[in-house]
Amino acid sequence: MRRTDDGWRAVVDVLEVPRIPDTTSLLAAYEVLLDQDGALVEYRRLRRYRRGSADQ
Repeated sequence: MRRTDDGWRAVVDVLEVPRIPDTTSLLAAYEVLLDQDGALVEYRRLRRYRRGSADQ
């Protein structure tokens, strides 16, 4: 998370598709932009991946 001139920018990992076993669940990393009050301004998905997969 880092401060910008207009608010905040953060990368958030989200569980998108829960599965059993957990190691097959799909997660995604999103970049979110928040204004000075913490309200969501914009978001975009950066990547989608399986839980437990190695970073590339």
